[in-house]
Amino acid sequence: MDSKKKTDLRAYFTTYEKIWFFSILALSIVLGILFPEEDVNGVNGVVIMGLYFLDTFLNILCELLISKQSKWNFIVSVFVEITEIVTLLLLAARFATMATTLFFWLPVDIISFINWHRHPDREETELTEVRTLTGWQEVAVIIFIVLWTVVVGYLTSELNIATDLFGGNKTVETWVIYLDACASVVGIANGLFILFRYREQWIAWYISTFLEMAINILAGQYMLLALKIGFLTNTTYGYIKWTKYIREHAEKQQ
Repeated sequence: MDSKKKTDLRAYFTTYEKIWFFSILALSIVLGILFPEEDVNGVNGVVIMGLYFLDTFLNILCELLISKQSKWNFIVSVFVEITEIVTLLLLAARFATMATTLFFWLPVDIISFINWHRHPDREETELTEVRTLTGWQEVAVIIFIVLWTVVVGYLTSELNIATDLFGGNKTVETWVIYLDACASVVGIANGLFILFRYREQWIAWYISTFLEMAINILAGQYMLLALKIGFLTNTTYGYIKWTKYIREHAEKQQ
């Protein structure tokens, strides 16, 4: 990479974005040291921590690119999905999320990259045009989320697959199953919002992040809380940036 390309890459991210990125990475390392992962299902805790750190690194990079309306976030997201599938397979847990990641997120990432590539901003081609939902669309999404959570949560709870992750606590495991079902469907809504370039994907990220935080705490996955803190802060940042873009874009069309 020549010096000009290096300069362009450094200039692409603002000072705030760089500080945010490295702060979340540093926080995840600190939490990993303070709360080391134990062996789960015969998998060494160090391996699990390594996967958590890789997941954090890829996710926050992806989040930054989404907030900047960059189609390249979907290429990074493919590696996020692969990392998370491997992690969940080793933990033998959260099968609703695993299935959603495999059969929904991976293909949607590829389709979204193509769709975003076809809708560049008229003036700044490195940006993608984004928009917002109508009221009836929001109501339909809420109804779908409630139905999915109840049905998939119940079906998943009937699988009775053994895991060491919850220390044999069936009550906690059941709670996590239903939280996971809800997180998976909110993730689907989020993926569709991103695919069609809707600002409400940030609202879905808020909900998904709080659900994931609850699951991480119940499962003792404290290292992953750094990633969720990163999600919450960048979601606010991204929502503001997209809202500003939509408002300015609407004014230009008038």
